[in-house]
Amino acid sequence: MTTNETFAQKALARSAGLRHVQTGQVVDVRPDRILSHDNTAAIARIFAEFGLERVVDPDRLAITLDHAAPPPTPLHAQNHAEVRAFVKTNGVRHFFEVGRGICHQVLSEEALVLPGQLILGADSHSTHFGWLGAFGAGIGRSEVAALWATGELWLRVPESIRIVLEGRLSEGVTSKDLTLHLVGSLGAAGGLYKSVEFTGPGLETLSLESRMVLPNMMAEIGAKNAYLPPDNAVFDWIANRLSARTGVPLATCREEVESGTIYPDHDAQYTNEITFDLSTIEVQVACPHKVDNVQPISAVAGIRVDQAFIGTCTNGRLEDIAAAAEIVKEKHVATGTRLLIIPASSAVLLDATELGYVTTLLKAGAVFGPPGCGPCMGNHLGVPAPGEVCISSANRNFKGRMGEPEAEIYLASPAVVAASAIAGHITAPNPKRHA
Repeated sequence: MTTNETFAQKALARSAGLRHVQTGQVVDVRPDRILSHDNTAAIARIFAEFGLERVVDPDRLAITLDHAAPPPTPLHAQNHAEVRAFVKTNGVRHFFEVGRGICHQVLSEEALVLPGQLILGADSHSTHFGWLGAFGAGIGRSEVAALWATGELWLRVPESIRIVLEGRLSEGVTSKDLTLHLVGSLGAAGGLYKSVEFTGPGLETLSLESRMVLPNMMAEIGAKNAYLPPDNAVFDWIANRLSARTGVPLATCREEVESGTIYPDHDAQYTNEITFDLSTIEVQVACPHKVDNVQPISAVAGIRVDQAFIGTCTNGRLEDIAAAAEIVKEKHVATGTRLLIIPASSAVLLDATELGYVTTLLKAGAVFGPPGCGPCMGNHLGVPAPGEVCISSANRNFKGRMGEPEAEIYLASPAVVAASAIAGHITAPNPKRHA
């Protein structure tokens, strides 16, 4: 018997303890994981106003220090100290110190979110966990405080958009280009409070790390969550990490990972269905000061670059650093341009070091920062100066996003960022083909 239900309907019904839910219905859910980061201190102050001393279920909490790590000012250091005190008082086991990396990357690596689960986080890019087949959504600080106090929160069941991916990306085109193309096509409000559910044979042609970019940036079209149907590659990836963390045999972990998987019904009801042929996607760049101001790279090629930045929860993974290393090998960053690289996690940095990518990039003149968010939101290492141009692998480029409203931010793939650092101006790795 089919129920004509989307992933979002099934996931929220499960979390609410209901057999079925309708779009638009308001339900009380119990998330499997509650995420916060440096903002935990501010949330703890809200929580204290409830007159409570302890969170209701500390094992569901996951906390990272990543947005200003290590702390660049005494104020940030005090904030971190408050977070550590909160963690100790409440017995929070899933706490990740300065240097471990960005929350979305770390929770994935630690297998703290599994397919079919619900994760609510005090970070807008919590949509990221859709790459695992989980329902991830960003919420406000007061909502997180309420979850700490009660373990429950009401959510409205979102309508869903179905995006079908066909074909295969051309050589030199990445999932970041695909994602920017989607954002440009749908617009900054094109998915407002929607569940964006991907499908199609094109998904299987994307590497696991490149798949992570898609749900992460669906936050930029206002999506409540995003979803990619997990396959064997995802099951293997997460089961291996779950086994490594818990010591449980791999076969048992694999069974647990698969058992919770949710797939939408083949005849689920969507508000809109859009098909994209991956083979038609070109190298893309999002231009200042809107993430949906997307142009083919030929439209912006030649614009000078003062800073090139590779990192963030969108594109700070091993695959991204490997692409950059290949491009800069035996070359050097252009005079007047700086290349900043901030790995998404300590695991990424360790792998990149062991594989020689860090050495290659350092020889080319790159600068590495500690694993974390870096200058993405403008309060840590790598803030641009007034009038400077930064090309970034991040997810946002509005005025002042990186801390300086008079700077201009262009968004592109790590490959384009690396090539632009070497050239000193915006260009693709193969200018003859793309510029």
